[in-house]
Amino acid sequence: MSKRVLTTESGAPVADNQNSATAGVGGPILLQDQHLLEKLARFNRERIPERVVHARGSGAYGFFEVTDDVTAYTKAAFLSEVGKKTELFLRFSTVADSLGGADAVRDPRGFAVKFYTEEGNYDLVGNNTPVFFIKDPIKFPDFIHSQKRDPFTGKQEPDNVWDFWAHAPEATHQITWLMGDRGIPASYRHMNGYGSHTYQWTNEAGEAFFVKYHFKTNQGIRSLSAEQAAELVGKDANSHQTDLLQSIERGVTPSWTLFVQIMPAAEAADYRFNPFDLTKVWPHADYPLQRVGRLVLDRNPDNVFAEVEQAAFSPNNFVPGIGPSPDKMLQGRLFAYADAHRYRLGVNHTQLPVNAPKAATADNYGRDGFMATRNGSRHDKNYEPNSYSGPRQTDVPLSAPLAIHGWTGTHAAPEHVKDDDFFQAGELYRLMSEDEKARLIANIAGGLSQVSREDIIEKNIAHFAAADPEYGRRVEEAVHALRED
Repeated sequence: MSKRVLTTESGAPVADNQNSATAGVGGPILLQDQHLLEKLARFNRERIPERVVHARGSGAYGFFEVTDDVTAYTKAAFLSEVGKKTELFLRFSTVADSLGGADAVRDPRGFAVKFYTEEGNYDLVGNNTPVFFIKDPIKFPDFIHSQKRDPFTGKQEPDNVWDFWAHAPEATHQITWLMGDRGIPASYRHMNGYGSHTYQWTNEAGEAFFVKYHFKTNQGIRSLSAEQAAELVGKDANSHQTDLLQSIERGVTPSWTLFVQIMPAAEAADYRFNPFDLTKVWPHADYPLQRVGRLVLDRNPDNVFAEVEQAAFSPNNFVPGIGPSPDKMLQGRLFAYADAHRYRLGVNHTQLPVNAPKAATADNYGRDGFMATRNGSRHDKNYEPNSYSGPRQTDVPLSAPLAIHGWTGTHAAPEHVKDDDFFQAGELYRLMSEDEKARLIANIAGGLSQVSREDIIEKNIAHFAAADPEYGRRVEEAVHALRED
């Protein structure tokens, strides 16, 4: 077996990789040492901008297998027959912290799946909670600013966190999730994943349905208390990454069962609350879970930077049979995610191996830009329509059209009979056992008691009281007890 030769970026062999070229023994370094300059210049540019949110992540490859027939609801080819398998990549993440943050923290978790289907890549970008803090994307930059490091103190500030929530009563449901027992998963393997948003499925006949995705962990739900998490962070800040990596390397392949809730499109307009409101769940009594298949992770990436950090998910990557709904937050993300990747990775990020289609071929008239690898030949035109043999449109829409009416403007979401910011948060609270309630109250009070302004504290307590009077009273008592100590 021949020995591999170390080379420069241009392929020239490297004579000495241990000593820089100098002007005599012990003399100053020479500018002509191009190998040294190339190494240092490349090293300076190894890091790309981290994600503004979901910066810290882990990922793995696997497959999705259809176990139940859903062709009555969608014409998506990768869901077309029982037993069909589709390769995928799944990235888990925390939301608020930076790339160097710890894994075992109280924070929602990203659950982003890229299905490499024969009709192109389908990206399902969700979280480990079925709801979110806000319902309109115009609030998203302000929300994230309030949760991340303060520009003056350089750290996360309870005043900022709770002040935003005090002015966002729709966040009460998600706060109750986050501060409850599932707020700190024990590992990525031991939590559920949700599409969170409402999506549209369309079948071969053109009938439209609205759906919500639920990935139920087959390992069982396991979570950490605040005390357990603090201890674990001290031992291994990379605990979730360690667990995922080692379990797959041992052959213990984590899996999830995918269920969907399905609402006929005609029922959406008259449903008792807005079914496209990201701060609400659909009761299972109204739309029961229907099994679709199983997701299995069985292969670790070979290079975390290339395959996890450069993995780019965008909810606008749909395939025939799946499309968007009027969910305002989803509509905003259709632009924001792809634009974030163009900023971080460049306009040709879709050509990177982890992002490129595997079971289909990307064929369009996009050209040039930084790091372009697919520019065509002398025989290819870069415009359409043309008189040559370039790709043509299909004239077949991916999903059913959405009906619209009324005047343009900055409208609030349409009112439904039972639209309410607090009712579902109260239902969630009342479902909890007494021990679960006690831990929820303690977690909320631990953060809220650090807020410096009484009016911010009072506004948040009023939200919990609106969800359930006992809930509000217990939070108020716990906060006052901590502030008197």
